[in-house]
Amino acid sequence: MNNGIADTRMRAASPFDAAALAAMQQACFPDEPWETAAFADLLPLPGCFGLIALTQAAALVQPKGFALCRVAADEAEILSIGVLPGWRRSGVAQCLLADASVLAAGRGAARMFLEVAADNLAARRLYCAAGFESVGLRKAYYRRGGHMVDAVVLKREL
Repeated sequence: MNNGIADTRMRAASPFDAAALAAMQQACFPDEPWETAAFADLLPLPGCFGLIALTQAAALVQPKGFALCRVAADEAEILSIGVLPGWRRSGVAQCLLADASVLAAGRGAARMFLEVAADNLAARRLYCAAGFESVGLRKAYYRRGGHMVDAVVLKREL
């Protein structure tokens, strides 16, 4: 099906990637899509950075996933992270988390935060394995069809 992390490489995202990032975010989170402008506006801001996970098969380079992060003072936040459906459970999210953590620490962050839908058990297991711990709850934060789902706020020391 896929080669997982063996053929994955990361590259920094730029505002020129805004449309591609929005398309990936839409594919990963169809209930809460972000507009291209959101990525285009965030990426040039001080402290913000993005990563795109890619695979190359012959001459074709294809995206696998992305992460968008922000560092302010000694804290980092993952604003959005997603792996395209065909690449899930292949280690791509672990690579994105690891690389985002290294970049955030290099920018002075001592801890990293993110939130995840309470009903997204696979992602919660991934984050727990990466050292994140629950530190809060945001009630009715995500829209899932006709209902709302809580978000669990997670933190990890870098």
